[in-house]
Amino acid sequence: MMAVEISSASTFSPGKPVQLFEGSYVPTPLSFPNYDVSPDGQRFLMLKNAAATQTVSQIDVVLNWVDELKRKSTH
Repeated sequence: MMAVEISSASTFSPGKPVQLFEGSYVPTPLSFPNYDVSPDGQRFLMLKNAAATQTVSQIDVVLNWVDELKRKSTH
């Protein structure tokens, strides 16, 4: 993923491209583009190749989280 500053003058003037981050990110045929940007524009969400990541030894599943949220928000 690259970023380029552009001039806000009357003519288009691109700056030098800068690499934002490295990684082996997976394009997906199910969606285009294969990333998303947080609403505040500060973070990207991308799929990473499973072979390039550490193995997961535990997965926590939270059931009835909406009820728990309601219970905690009333106190």
